[in-house]
Amino acid sequence: MPDFSDLSTPLVADACVRAGIPPRIAPAGIRPVIPGTRLAGRVLPARHAGSVDVFLEALEAARPGDVLVVDNGGRTDEACIGDLTVLEAAAAGVAGLVVWGLHRDTAELVEIGHPVYSYGALPLGPLRVDPREPGMRFGPHDLSGDDLVLADDDGVIFLASGQAAAVIEIAQAIQQTEREQARKIRTGETLREQTRFAEYLARNKEDPQYTFRVHLRRVGGAIEE
Repeated sequence: MPDFSDLSTPLVADACVRAGIPPRIAPAGIRPVIPGTRLAGRVLPARHAGSVDVFLEALEAARPGDVLVVDNGGRTDEACIGDLTVLEAAAAGVAGLVVWGLHRDTAELVEIGHPVYSYGALPLGPLRVDPREPGMRFGPHDLSGDDLVLADDDGVIFLASGQAAAVIEIAQAIQQTEREQARKIRTGETLREQTRFAEYLARNKEDPQYTFRVHLRRVGGAIEE
């Protein structure tokens, strides 16, 4: 599996745009229970149906470093995972959990310290057991064990494993450029100077088709994507 643990979700999202790959972003609002935690790994999919057996079955096939990704349909009327599920996932070698829904047992999850992402907390667990259905989604995205997931304080993004190497290479290049731009700003060279912004304004005035993104690519900047 390509190593992208040192990349941020904004970098990977920008790299997808630059590569012409539609970014597969989780719905806004999915955040870590413990701010500052990060996740990167293969998707271990689980579609919740009201009972913990779905998670136990998924964990039977877990590989070290997998991320348990839970489809609970974005429900906000129940919490579908808690401390026991997280402890069991950690014991199975799973790197963390990303939930399209809610969690509970927040104090225990903070004490456990294992990365968990969700919409937030609710005391109530499931009061239903539904028929199990095949496949799974996270927001608008279909997911499977062939996908990768990256999560940080900015949110969650999914990558098809076959596209990951190319996207990661682009993201690393963007990261290097942005770090150098940040270094120059701190030493007194403004971003406007680095991107030759006055030159852009003059050219755009003559040719409105000459966009700032086109200009950035010509001068080697990496601000917007």
